[in-house]
Amino acid sequence: MTTVGVEPSELGEDDLFRELASLYDTRMDALRHASDQAFAEHTRRMSQLETEYLRRFPEREIDPERMRDGARAR
Repeated sequence: MTTVGVEPSELGEDDLFRELASLYDTRMDALRHASDQAFAEHTRRMSQLETEYLRRFPEREIDPERMRDGARAR
């Protein structure tokens, strides 16, 4: 399979964040108006970038409110 864009592992941290932000900004438009093929590519790229983010930041800060116990406490 051909890769569209730079391999996520080759992106600097700022570029990774910028790429993720761009995809999140266009997600609803892709969902509502893109062809099936374009939406699948958008999803594939988003998954690649998110996987890279998680690889780099496995100890990321987890908001307790986003966990099951936090939701129950609300």
